[in-house]
Amino acid sequence: MNKPDFLVVGGGVVGVSIARALKARFSDASVLLLEKEPACGLHASGRNSGVIHAGFYYTADSLKAKFTRDGNRLLTAYCDTKKIPVNRCGKLVVAQNASELPMLDELARRGAANGVRLQPVSEEEARAIEPRVKTHERALFSPDTSTADPRLVIQNMEADAADEGIQIRRGAAYRRGEFDAGYVVNAAGLYADRIARDFGFSERYRILPFKGVYLYSDEPQGSFRTNIYPVPDLRNPFLGVHFTVTVDGRAKIGPTAIPAFWREQYRAFDNFRFGEFIEVLFREAGLMLSSNFGFKQLALEELQKYSRPRLVALAGRLAKDVRPESYKRWGAPGIRAQLLDIKSRKLEMDFILEGDEKSMHVLNAVSPGWTCSIPFAAHVVDKIEAAAR
Repeated sequence: MNKPDFLVVGGGVVGVSIARALKARFSDASVLLLEKEPACGLHASGRNSGVIHAGFYYTADSLKAKFTRDGNRLLTAYCDTKKIPVNRCGKLVVAQNASELPMLDELARRGAANGVRLQPVSEEEARAIEPRVKTHERALFSPDTSTADPRLVIQNMEADAADEGIQIRRGAAYRRGEFDAGYVVNAAGLYADRIARDFGFSERYRILPFKGVYLYSDEPQGSFRTNIYPVPDLRNPFLGVHFTVTVDGRAKIGPTAIPAFWREQYRAFDNFRFGEFIEVLFREAGLMLSSNFGFKQLALEELQKYSRPRLVALAGRLAKDVRPESYKRWGAPGIRAQLLDIKSRKLEMDFILEGDEKSMHVLNAVSPGWTCSIPFAAHVVDKIEAAAR
């Protein structure tokens, strides 16, 4: 298998889904999936929120809107088929004051344009859905938003890939020139830009890592009935501190979006690499001086969320009786591989692929990449097929 027809680099949910889509499309082809960790999905794919999003945050002309809408249906169906528990709890998007009401209307318009079910609700109707919710005059309810365990999903997908004849090589990092593959698909997440440069791509893009952490509630199961989100700032790809009801009916608040100083900086000096530290520090220092998305303000606001009282206070704007003593347990951190356009100095908000007849590079599989993984993988294979013609 050092000469596979297809070599897929990266065993996250996107990489596994692409490998499966390739095998489904080209059944006689050999597919090798390369994963540097001892199991698939140990980075972002197994550390995400577990929310199966509905697809109304994004303009209907974006890839993200289409893939989230379709991915919601396909991922939910996959969970049902595999008997993976799904909490169909829905989501309320709430306004904190009158100035945020137009954005609720904009989200409703985007949902309608993308064919997503949404229900505008009054303040009283919102409280009937979630008695503890706080909102100004009205809110937006998404009945098709749900939660599942991302680790169970990736474990099932990994097992399916093996059953389908895909060779999975774990504990094997990508090294240039080690494989003579017919076609290379780069789905390496935090290292996608580096691998892409080996093939002459990602010239204007670099990965910028952001650390996300949740605080878990000690309140009893069922203390919250639905996810509660604030109106987002659509200038950046982060949705703000919110309540997530996990698949077992408990609540967590977060996440943070704190700039990390190297790509796998989960805790303290974990996975420290001096070269990465210098590169990321250089990028972040430059963005502090000038950016197109308010990086300095974002970074300062996010760094404050290292404070547990601050994070709890932000969550308390969305719901009643949110007490610091109920939120003492931090979850495992995750790192978002966020693509930065180094020429325009802005964060990329949509999926980005670059490739040719020899390789395809998933440079930006930005949140909600987990929700989008199945239809996005089919899209990647379409692009590969078109490039090979």
